[in-house]
Amino acid sequence: YIKALSLAPDSPTILISLVDIKSYQGKYLEAIQYLEKIMELEPSNKDSGLDLYELYVHEGDTIKAELVLDSLFTHYPGDQDILFFRANTQFANQDWSNLNRYKLDNAQLGSPLEHEKRVVFMGNSITEGWSLLFPEFFEGKPYINRGISGQTTPQMLVRFRADVIALEPKVVLILAGINDIAGNTGPADVTMITNNIMSMAELAQSNDIHVIICSILPAKDFPWNPGMNPPPKILAVNTIIEKFANDNGMIYLDYYSSMVDEDNALKKEYGYDGVHPNKKGYQVMSLLAENAINRILNN
Repeated sequence: YIKALSLAPDSPTILISLVDIKSYQGKYLEAIQYLEKIMELEPSNKDSGLDLYELYVHEGDTIKAELVLDSLFTHYPGDQDILFFRANTQFANQDWSNLNRYKLDNAQLGSPLEHEKRVVFMGNSITEGWSLLFPEFFEGKPYINRGISGQTTPQMLVRFRADVIALEPKVVLILAGINDIAGNTGPADVTMITNNIMSMAELAQSNDIHVIICSILPAKDFPWNPGMNPPPKILAVNTIIEKFANDNGMIYLDYYSSMVDEDNALKKEYGYDGVHPNKKGYQVMSLLAENAINRILNN
């Protein structure tokens, strides 16, 4: 099917088959990418639209899920299925920070073994996608991915105790802020974003967890919310959190400098949509992250 898609990249039939395969394999982020392509080609495709909605909800991205329903509703006003899913999304939004996403996984994980040097990665889709596009970085290591697609810093702050502190790691990497700048949960200024990141870092440090604060990756624009002009805010946030980390005995992990081009955008060879890294991008991030982690664990 991948070969067929290369010959007919705009074939909904092939794309739907790939959605089914990726969903069966549990590769939901890849299934989402194919469904998004289908919806670009056929905006009124109700079945694919509702499938995309359900996968967004599964991944915790209720903002995008609602946008899909809003788009479908313009084509099918009064449709009972869409109205039902709209009501369901409003109910799902009661778990605004998506604490239930990793609740079972956390319970099954339990406390670290005696000599285990557990590391938790807290973040959004950039963190979540790391395990999908470059899983070998996590394999055979006590690395725990707690990224949730679409999340902003206030959502991460709410679930920080459950998804980081309760897991008793030696180290946490906090990569957050890009979705705040995109306005995923409403307008957010630089102070709001950095305050939330600093609060997460302080919570970790007060619980004897070593902190690595990661720079926001470069982005020139957002495919899902164009026209936001993110580069100035990204640079402002990175400047503040770098100083905070240095002043408080934490490590500032600079992904930005290694991944930005001359136009303040994510280098094309490191991403697939201008915001999210591809495998090559994750390889760069993995080297930088491993070095930062080892600086702590080997000290």
